[in-house]
Amino acid sequence: MGMDMDGPRNDKGLYALVPIKPQMTIRNEDMVNWNPTQEQQFGANRVAFMSQVSPDGKYVLSTVTRADTAPENNYYVANFKDYRFLQVFYPTRGTLAWYDRATGRRLPLPGADDPHFVQTDGVWSPDGKYVVFARAEARDPYPAGGRMAAQANDPNELQIQYDLYRVPFNEGRGGTPEPIAGASANGMSNSFPKVSPDGRWIVFVKARNGQLMRPDSQLYIVPAAGGEARRLNANMTPMNSWHSWSPNGRWLVFSSKSRGPYTRMYLTHIDEQGNDSPAIFIDNSTAANRAVNIPEFVNISADGMVKIATPAVDMYKQFDHATELGEKGEDAAAIVEWTALAGNHPDDARVQSNLGAELVRAGKVQDAIPHYEKALQLNPQYNAVHGPLGAALMKVGHTDEALHEYETALAIYPGSADLHNSYGSALARRGRLDEATTQLTQAIALNPRLAEAQNNLGIALARQGHINDASERFAKAIALNPRFAEAHNNLGIALLSDPQNAQPDKAEQEFKEAIAINAHYADAQNNLGTLYRQRGNNTQAEALFRQAIESDARFMKGYLSLGDILASESRFDEADSTIEKALQIDPRNRDAQSLHDQIKAMGNR
Repeated sequence: MGMDMDGPRNDKGLYALVPIKPQMTIRNEDMVNWNPTQEQQFGANRVAFMSQVSPDGKYVLSTVTRADTAPENNYYVANFKDYRFLQVFYPTRGTLAWYDRATGRRLPLPGADDPHFVQTDGVWSPDGKYVVFARAEARDPYPAGGRMAAQANDPNELQIQYDLYRVPFNEGRGGTPEPIAGASANGMSNSFPKVSPDGRWIVFVKARNGQLMRPDSQLYIVPAAGGEARRLNANMTPMNSWHSWSPNGRWLVFSSKSRGPYTRMYLTHIDEQGNDSPAIFIDNSTAANRAVNIPEFVNISADGMVKIATPAVDMYKQFDHATELGEKGEDAAAIVEWTALAGNHPDDARVQSNLGAELVRAGKVQDAIPHYEKALQLNPQYNAVHGPLGAALMKVGHTDEALHEYETALAIYPGSADLHNSYGSALARRGRLDEATTQLTQAIALNPRLAEAQNNLGIALARQGHINDASERFAKAIALNPRFAEAHNNLGIALLSDPQNAQPDKAEQEFKEAIAINAHYADAQNNLGTLYRQRGNNTQAEALFRQAIESDARFMKGYLSLGDILASESRFDEADSTIEKALQIDPRNRDAQSLHDQIKAMGNR
């Protein structure tokens, strides 16, 4: 049995697939993830819709949205006050994808993966050789200037009409889609096809607009190869939908609202010629204030399915709790939760990735890297991990490895401004400034309001000697984010970098602004102290150098600046002690060693 499920963090891309037995259990390892991961860094989660198991049980077919677009850009949804039809919901973008249970592969189905169309409601033929689906031209669900609908079939609804198509499955290789005559190009919206067990008939929903639970939705039957479509005698008013064939192909179960605002379940008998009987109400199937949706025939005994336990849901609750702790800044508690989840679910790539992300937030970057790497080992398709792994590798100085991760991620997400920005920054760190400039320029083209990219492009330009252009980029970054301390600091440096046009007063203000935003910004404190020293104000300079060291106990430039100013005032013992602390941090630092030798020589005069 398969069923669409909501996962952690409102993940709509999950599908449970478990064998039918009296006592069933849905575990985390029984879940198919259509994402196949959460893609929150580069977009919202995918939404999987109307998943279907193949007749031989080898594959699962589903409508999936793009992983790099938000769900609201792929579905039209409107909520109404009329409780009889509370909501309209239908996809406006999406493709069919299939999952191989044996290999774990998740791949698009050629012939039903055209981004110019929305392809949805895919179902298998009884022999599994072809797929029938609904298709319409892809649309923006909420066009600019449009008004939201106030009720079902309101003219303000997004107008979309689907046609039914069929495409060969061909072991996942797909083929050429063909419209089904009688269920396409008829001026109506045709959706939710179901093929009879003998492969002769298709019953589908026809409505003026959208699909499924529409007030005017009617059931029609058409030969599977196409032909004249006939309205079923069993139709009532309003709404007929959610239909399913019996295993012997002689009965159809469906839902209707003919007896009130809640859907009720009905049967109709269908003979060999496709003629159906009037509807037969299935009484006592639910409470009077409950609805019956998507009924299915199951060819088992009455006691063949008694209870479904869902430990996967318990895992998702713990997953959400761990995420919430991290969002609240309770990093230590979050790490405990993620570590426990990783111990109980060692093969869950999402848990490994999230544990890595939480360790990074807690400043334990080196510890995070193995968890990111394990996430990719567990699920090589977990593409959203490459970016965070690259960032972590950069922080520990593994630039070449980071570059590889960014290149891998960009091959998958070429439209990600954040990735172009991170890759460009890493290239600049490696000294590949021309390439860095290209990447950072691309990031800004994709997102002109990305202040980090403006700042990083300024850094690359400054290193190339283009000080004026760099200053403009730093200024743009500040305009986009006035509290961007690093951009203020960088602009201050740029204002002092051109000897012909140095602006020390403006630079002073930028350094002060950076420190006001971040009171522990060691580099800005050191830069302001250096400016004061150049003006002969050694007292303020020394105080700022000491602040820089207090802000960052491993800030080498602060020790060098403080040691140098102490030596200039013949305070050799203090100077020597300061530089010795620097050499304890980095014994190989040539500047510290050179200054240490100079101080020794000056003190021995």
